[in-house]
Amino acid sequence: MYNLPDEEILPLSLKHNFWTWAAQSKVDPIPLKRAEGVYFWDVTGKRYLDFNSMVMNVNIGHGDKRVEEAIIEQVRELPAAGPHLTSRPRAYLGKLLADITHEQFNHFLYTLGGGDANENAVKLARQFTGKHKILTRYRSYHGATLGAAALTGDPRRVAWEPNVMPGVVHFLDPYGYRSTFHRNMADVDEDKLSRDYLNHLEEIILYEGPQSIAAVLLETVTGTNGIIIPPRGYLQGVRELCTKYNILMVMDEVMSGFGRTGKWFAVEHWDVVPDMMTMAKGLTSGYAPLGAVAMREEMYQYWGDRVFQGGLTYNGHPISLAAAIAVIQVMQQDKLVERSAETGKVLAQLLADLKDRHPSVGEVRSIGLFGAIELVKNRRTREPMAPFGSSSPEMNALKKYLLEHGLFLYTHWNIVLIIPPLIITPEQLAEGFSIIDKGLEITDAAVNE
Repeated sequence: MYNLPDEEILPLSLKHNFWTWAAQSKVDPIPLKRAEGVYFWDVTGKRYLDFNSMVMNVNIGHGDKRVEEAIIEQVRELPAAGPHLTSRPRAYLGKLLADITHEQFNHFLYTLGGGDANENAVKLARQFTGKHKILTRYRSYHGATLGAAALTGDPRRVAWEPNVMPGVVHFLDPYGYRSTFHRNMADVDEDKLSRDYLNHLEEIILYEGPQSIAAVLLETVTGTNGIIIPPRGYLQGVRELCTKYNILMVMDEVMSGFGRTGKWFAVEHWDVVPDMMTMAKGLTSGYAPLGAVAMREEMYQYWGDRVFQGGLTYNGHPISLAAAIAVIQVMQQDKLVERSAETGKVLAQLLADLKDRHPSVGEVRSIGLFGAIELVKNRRTREPMAPFGSSSPEMNALKKYLLEHGLFLYTHWNIVLIIPPLIITPEQLAEGFSIIDKGLEITDAAVNE
């Protein structure tokens, strides 16, 4: 075992690593020492309350010994296996996933994470339908590989254009707070919101030609771009349009799955069954890299005599599969899906209280333990605290304040995301919100109404 003093972790990391999503000269990572439950500690001993589940993925919390032991046991029994072979965890995980997903899903393609799960879903959709266009939404995020970047609608794809995967067409999200179709409405009626955005989607389908569209791919609940929860009837309407025009419906549950919204998968809230569903993040709770694509039986049967041209060396890696099995069992034993739903009520109330106290809070949104605070400079005009696709001095100052006071979370443009581990208690939520409450004085000072 190597021996590296704590004080050398940060300088040595900066000396030899290339960092993603960052200008290299501005990288300033927290040098982690250990993590347990909803907290982690840096090498100086400073404790952070994790309101982001690390990367929106540590759903069961840090350092669960049951998962750690399952990984160790798998390392001792079989630490590696090629994707063309099978193993005990490969046999058992499929059974577990079939049990917790809809009965229509009984076959699963394993990937390394969410981005390549979405890319594989596109490959499957295109080959199965013989069509090539994929429709996704502008506020979607589906991953950072070239194919997933093309699927992504937000500005994160722009750096790689025009070299991203062709054939993707974007359409608008039913985003009530900033609805393009209802700018003069103080409060958007939910049914009208759904109707108008479904009409918009159908118009796009007709313009592009249903005969050319393989799939509509959606984040069930939009994640990093604002926890945008679909209005009543919207997902059912998308399902109807896909059925009407012979288009596959693919739900991206990478972030919203595995108890995050108070259901095993967010799509269950709307009683909709897609043709495929992608997952990652909470699948192993961050203890090992893994993603998956769930598919209906008729899609699986299509490749009975056809070769699926795809796969990577580490697909179906036994250590990752063992981690996923242990995570699902922990969630079942500890009733974390139900706990997310219950604690989610506390989160909703804390968010509502913040809105009442702070003029810079334009809107709050949550479902289960999946929440967002949208910050504005003016509630009447809804001018965002940071420009679209960018940050601002106020948002930077807020994030700096929160981190200095031991609260780790993610801010995206003018939005503060609240995505804690599902094991968080009401008291720990209140602990974090007391820091946010004080920090919002920074953004309140920028309000111009």
